Amino acid sequence: MHSTQDPVKPFLYLASQSPRRAQLLDQLGIGHRLLLADYSEDVESLEEVLQGETATDYVQRVTALKLTAALKRLDAHLLRQAGKAQSFDLKASPSASQGYTLAPILCADTTVALGDQILGKPNSVDDAHRILTLLSGQTHQVLTAVTVSWGALEHDEGEPFLKALSVSCVEFAALSPDEINAYVQTGEPMGKAGAYAVQGRAAGFIKNIQGSYSGIMGLPLYECAQLIKQLGL
Repeated sequence: MHSTQDPVKPFLYLASQSPRRAQLLDQLGIGHRLLLADYSEDVESLEEVLQGETATDYVQRVTALKLTAALKRLDAHLLRQAGKAQSFDLKASPSASQGYTLAPILCADTTVALGDQILGKPNSVDDAHRILTLLSGQTHQVLTAVTVSWGALEHDEGEPFLKALSVSCVEFAALSPDEINAYVQTGEPMGKAGAYAVQGRAAGFIKNIQGSYSGIMGLPLYECAQLIKQLGL
């Protein structure tokens, strides 16, 4: 009696700590594994805004930088796993349960813009108050860039990344200081671009949305699906 191993199902690496992005990939039925930075990588420095940079340029540049870092990260994992032996065929022995293998990597980044002002993640409770006060009674943009490429050992540096950009408009109701304070006290604004989560309690603040709800959450599903089709997954 013998057993056979099922072939490895197609998957991609998600280079993001966002549980929302993982949930959205699950919604599309796309197999994925996390490929996260460790303590040695300064990911936050990648998110610094350059002087005079537009929100569109910013979110696309940051997403490309994060994907470049993820490609190098996977390359390091693969070389370490192979013991740097040139004879080790990484593609011939992929494993769904052990170690790393070559697969596409997906990165995404989301930012919020009010006019020309980029509103990123709040760095403090006071900053969350400031951002939400700016958004109160206003219509702002939510921009999410998605970038995909194959694993580092197959990647040609001259080959452009597959990329897409989703831009949505969100209208907030006028918020009282008490409403803003109560929302900030939930802790939900922290770690969120624009200091709110559309799928959370802030949904009660939103009067109108034009664009992609999933894009506002952090991963536009239509654009993401089109990129993944190009990869043949």
